[in-house]
Amino acid sequence: MARRTIPYEDLLYQDLQDPEEAVAYLNAALDDEYAQGSEVFLLALRDVAKAHGMKQLAQDTHLSRESLYRTLSRKGNPRFSTLEAVLKSLGLKLSVTTKPPETKAA
Repeated sequence: MARRTIPYEDLLYQDLQDPEEAVAYLNAALDDEYAQGSEVFLLALRDVAKAHGMKQLAQDTHLSRESLYRTLSRKGNPRFSTLEAVLKSLGLKLSVTTKPPETKAA
C-alpha cells in the first residue's frame, strides 16, 4: 500500500501563518551561526511571505511579485524601506537586542 505524504512546504506555510511561529522562524534564521550574511534570513522571510500570499503582499507593498521573489532570494539585496514594508505588511517589525556575552572556552 502506498504511503501518502504531504509536502513539507504545505505544513511549513500553515505554521508560518501564526505570527509567533513566523517570529521564531525568522529569529532562528538570524541566529544561524552558519548563515552567510543575510541569505538565510531572506529565504526565511520569503517562506513567511509565501505563507501569507505573495499576491497580497505585492499589493500591500506596491511591488511586483517578481520583484519580491528577486528581493527575497539568496542573492537579494533589499533596501531597508523594502524590508520594512514587507515586514509591516506581514504584521511584523524589526528590533535590535544586545548580544549575549561570549563565553571563553576552557
